Amino acid sequence: MPTKPLAKLESMVGESKQTVESFRIEAGKVDEFARAITDTNSVFRDETVARERGFDAIPAPLTFPRVKRFPRYQVGADAEMDEREEGHYGFDLGFRPEYVLHGEQAYEYERPLLVGDVLTGETTLAEVYQRDGGRAGTMTFAVLETAYRDQSGELVLTDRATAIETEGAVDDGGGEETSAGDAATTHESEPEPHPVDRPQSTAVLESGQAGPTVVAPDLERRDFVKYAGASGDFNPIHYDEPYATAAGNESVFGQGMFTAGVASRVVTDWFGRETISSFGVRFQSRVFPGETIVATGEVESVSQGETVDVTLEAATPGGKTLLTGTATADLSRSNDR
Repeated sequence: MPTKPLAKLESMVGESKQTVESFRIEAGKVDEFARAITDTNSVFRDETVARERGFDAIPAPLTFPRVKRFPRYQVGADAEMDEREEGHYGFDLGFRPEYVLHGEQAYEYERPLLVGDVLTGETTLAEVYQRDGGRAGTMTFAVLETAYRDQSGELVLTDRATAIETEGAVDDGGGEETSAGDAATTHESEPEPHPVDRPQSTAVLESGQAGPTVVAPDLERRDFVKYAGASGDFNPIHYDEPYATAAGNESVFGQGMFTAGVASRVVTDWFGRETISSFGVRFQSRVFPGETIVATGEVESVSQGETVDVTLEAATPGGKTLLTGTATADLSRSNDR
């Protein structure tokens, strides 16, 4: 249970504060982050390629906003603090860090983030509630929304995150990032990756159509460390074995947003970064060293206005669904048109 009573947390709902300042999108960090989520697309590291593809500068991957976690971008954060000390998105919720899960994450994009952008963020505590989580005991949920504006004051991105504090470590069957009552889905075998031509119009798309398969094979602890360094997620539960096992986990495990970053490649490979207007995931299980992430997507619906809605899944070949998600692409934004 949080160190703060639920009534106190509920009294904080609706509070807003500036939480991010001088968040500069830098070419080197974009390159590092893309590599950390296993994305080798040269549009994220080569300005010439980016301009050839219609961008004014190198774009950032869909989940790049996680980089705002570095203390230098956070209002009032001491340089020696990490997330365990500074709270969640600037709010001291009284959550115990070793029992905090990332339940859901969603983004709405007004446009792609580009190298050279300098962002500020204002966060609102939108909702707090509790639920019986079975094995996890009482689960306390906090929903936080952050609006990011660029150096011109224009809204470029809205981030909605759900943090969950449990009463103890969650077994896998559920995972680090799991919602109460969810169970892992079984998959019979690993699908072969296959490229998909980038569609120029929704006229060539139909419900149920499969997108590209993205595979991040044979993960190692160093992959989680690499993501920590790129994203600023230095929770030791992802790289410190004694810390992770002392909290009741079988070993260290990958950050949920590492898995989300791998899954985001499905839609950016399929439709192009510039077309994506929303991306969201719901975490279900953890990924451990030695496992493989297989991310897939398919068309859910197509509108007459050149908009396509996609469902996403990241799973292990051995039988766990790591996350499910959705994305929306507006093909009228495509640089290829």
